Amino acid sequence: MKNFFERFNNFFLNFEAIASLFFRLTVGIAFILYGTGKLPLPPEGLITNYGLSPFIASLVAISEISSGVVLIIANFLKNPIGHTLTRLAGLNIVILMFGILLVAHKDWFVTKQLFMGVQIFLLVGGFYFLIKGNRN
Repeated sequence: MKNFFERFNNFFLNFEAIASLFFRLTVGIAFILYGTGKLPLPPEGLITNYGLSPFIASLVAISEISSGVVLIIANFLKNPIGHTLTRLAGLNIVILMFGILLVAHKDWFVTKQLFMGVQIFLLVGGFYFLIKGNRN
């Protein structure tokens, strides 16, 4: 039985890099889509619904798009620059998601909505890439 568990776990070790890439692509594409959904600049919805200035509203959209793009591109840079870019994208995602939760979903803290919404998973994804960087 021990041999079965070793073979089972060793089999999946071969897919660690693919799993990390799939997670990176998912988070990156989500941020690109959320950001492009706020175009054209400045995003009127952020200005009227949340009272953000045109500059801050535009910065949110640009930050979302650039975080997604950098997160995806950094995967293919197998050097310290790619590692650092991944961590910086993760940091930006964490900052964005905390801001989004504080401004748009401040009533969600420690509620069912927080754990059923995509926002918490994007926040966790940001933390994951901030801490892990490009290491598989």
